[in-house]
Amino acid sequence: MSERDVDLFVIGAGSGGVRAARIAATHGARVAIAEEYRIGGTCVIRGCVPKKLLVYASRFPEAFEDSAGFGWTLPQEPTFSWPALIAAKDKEIARLSAIYEQNLARANVAIHRQRAVLDGPNAVTLADGTRITAERILIATGGKPVAPDFPGAEHAISSNEAFDLKALPERIAISGGGYIAVEFAGIFAGLGSKVTLIHRGSKLLRGFDEDVRDEVMAGLERRGVELVLSDHVERIDLEGDLRVVQTCAGQTLEVEQAMLAIGRRPLVSGLGLETVGVEFDHKGAIQVDATSQTTVPSIYAIGDVTDRLNLTPVAIREGHAFADTVYGGRSVTVDHSNVPTAVFATPEVGTVGLTEEQARERGEVDVYKARFRPMKATLSGRDDKVLMKLVVDAATDRMLGVHIVGEDAAEMIQIAAIAVKMGATKADFDATMALHPSAAEELVTLRTKWTGA
Repeated sequence: MSERDVDLFVIGAGSGGVRAARIAATHGARVAIAEEYRIGGTCVIRGCVPKKLLVYASRFPEAFEDSAGFGWTLPQEPTFSWPALIAAKDKEIARLSAIYEQNLARANVAIHRQRAVLDGPNAVTLADGTRITAERILIATGGKPVAPDFPGAEHAISSNEAFDLKALPERIAISGGGYIAVEFAGIFAGLGSKVTLIHRGSKLLRGFDEDVRDEVMAGLERRGVELVLSDHVERIDLEGDLRVVQTCAGQTLEVEQAMLAIGRRPLVSGLGLETVGVEFDHKGAIQVDATSQTTVPSIYAIGDVTDRLNLTPVAIREGHAFADTVYGGRSVTVDHSNVPTAVFATPEVGTVGLTEEQARERGEVDVYKARFRPMKATLSGRDDKVLMKLVVDAATDRMLGVHIVGEDAAEMIQIAAIAVKMGATKADFDATMALHPSAAEELVTLRTKWTGA
């Protein structure tokens, strides 16, 4: 029996930290966990889960409109209540947070609802002054929105506050061009806000396939989102209930809300990591090896604090692998390649593997793509398209990347990711019988190489 108070102390009860704590406990470890906010972390409380609920809400206006093409007549004009949506969201988040807590309790993990900081390589001190020693410590505190330094930045909200606004803004300016900015632009526009999206780059969604980026921008503009590209916010002034947003290029916007979604960074400040010798990379992320061990042997880190691949399922897999390796008696490492991801914009994005641009840097590729009107739009009359794109290694025929833009793209890409992960070839896709009528059948019926014409 170790002389320490516990075998493992986890700082941060988000998805990754909770998984690591639970699995370590099931392997027989004595585990404690600390969370200063709410159990569930960013994803459950103020991230992907509530975001997806708001995305669902934002798509109903189009569904109401589309229903007319299928013979439906609504008895009256639909009305929307932002407070009712937020209340329903809060109820669901509370339910999920309680489930996380119950799962920890069932695994006999001791829960400390307060901040914990390092007090040496084998101890933490809680906010109430309690000192707990541990054989190992796992940092799983996630990330936080980047807080820019320009005049009036304090008058803007981040994605954290966006989930708890008292009222739906009539007009909102969103600064950013990544997942969060694009998703919230679609949410607010769908719910009826006038949205201006400001991004310093010439295109949104840096790092995604170029065809995907173009399709998403076109889709946002069709839905009334004003794109202000190659520009950025210079200052925000508060005038009564309005935010006056000034851009570097000289634009002035008067809006009820301004939102900054220009990135996230690891949440590591004030944890005492520097004092014990934990090293960071140039972005401020904790340096770890393939087993998630830091430069201090007794301290490990998983999830967004390591900035390897900042997705909730990745943090969960890293936490599980850590627990299995350290306490389960088997060595498990996480493969961060070919991880599927989705952008819950409208239109929706699902992608796995290499972009065309990345693939061409590695060698010769064949590209197959189709852009077509989905069957649903033939009767609704909506001017929407679906983009399907396959990137194939010309020498081996292996599928290098699959990219989808359109309704249910995320659902389709999860299944396609299995094939890509297994090393499927284009011939394997071709040999698979199509399921008709579906949008997904295009993935197995594309036969003509794209020549750029």
